[in-house]
Amino acid sequence: MAPAPHAGPSYPGPQVPPGARQPQGPAPAHGPAQGPAHSAHGPAHRPAHSAPAGARATRTPDSRPAVDPGLAAASRKPRSGEPFTARAARAIWRTVSSSVAREVAELSRTAESLQQPVTTGRQIAVTSIRGGAGKSTVAALLGTTYAHYRQDPVLFVEADPALGSLPIRLGAESLRWTTGDVADIVQPQMSLLDVTGYLVQLRDNAWLLPGSQGQIGAMLDIRSYERAMVALRRYFGVTVVDCETLPAEVARVALTASQACVLTTPATLDGVASTHAVLQWMQGLPPHVIGGTVVVLTEQAPHSGIDTDEAVRTLRSTGTSVHVLPYDRHLADGGAIRTDLLAQATRTAATRIAADAFQLSQKRH
Repeated sequence: MAPAPHAGPSYPGPQVPPGARQPQGPAPAHGPAQGPAHSAHGPAHRPAHSAPAGARATRTPDSRPAVDPGLAAASRKPRSGEPFTARAARAIWRTVSSSVAREVAELSRTAESLQQPVTTGRQIAVTSIRGGAGKSTVAALLGTTYAHYRQDPVLFVEADPALGSLPIRLGAESLRWTTGDVADIVQPQMSLLDVTGYLVQLRDNAWLLPGSQGQIGAMLDIRSYERAMVALRRYFGVTVVDCETLPAEVARVALTASQACVLTTPATLDGVASTHAVLQWMQGLPPHVIGGTVVVLTEQAPHSGIDTDEAVRTLRSTGTSVHVLPYDRHLADGGAIRTDLLAQATRTAATRIAADAFQLSQKRH
């Protein structure tokens, strides 16, 4: 039996606002809850045009759709992450296999580690050294896993304003306030209910702060990012930051301020070679940098062109934790992530990665 979640957040700060859905404990084997929600303006009872109490006077931006309505029609019906034959074969295997009990026990231990209380908000930065490495996908999977298993609020921050895909992956319908806007708005006297009025509300007591409104040329300067993160940290148990690719300045600042880092790389020869070079360079930095890093190899095709087991061994030789996120048809479609459509192997990998990163974040204050 999976352990029950702890009674509530132990870090200082406001409690969850009225009306926010509380998680009902861990689901049996798959971390995130099913499907995204689509409120764009925080709690439903607050009018979209009103500003939360305590806010500085500021220009109210117009709400923009996360995906152009003309393009939304181009998306197909979401596919399951694995074919029906694979799902049927796994169901038969589970019926006759003697290892099911061990699998359930492992998942219970993972769920328990994800539910550990925090005294201060944990920030986990997700980045990569090149585009197309699945960075936003991994950030979405991690944050959704935390939101499902934990009772305290979870925040997604998009620190990649250059047409980042995190809002699409999370199923946000429209965007208004951005990280740069909120940096000058949030004040210490505000409650969580006030703050969430500037955020995109998601499922499972989670919120999103976009980096832009999908506009080319949007900028996020270091000072704005730092002010926003300092102001928001006390309200959320876990914050997942979708950073720019390294060595961008905001990404470097995010890595320095975070308690753990997730470095994503495609499961290709050049991706692994480049990441290995970066990890070797990180060995010359203070030990907590590489000690707090999790590497995720993302398989972006059904059959990887490299020996992933050997790649994992090579990367682990640098002293870093390494995981493989297997190819998943549902993730490959690039739309909103529905966790009920993910392949079993994807759900399991996402939960393990989230638990590993969270445990590393607990070791640094």
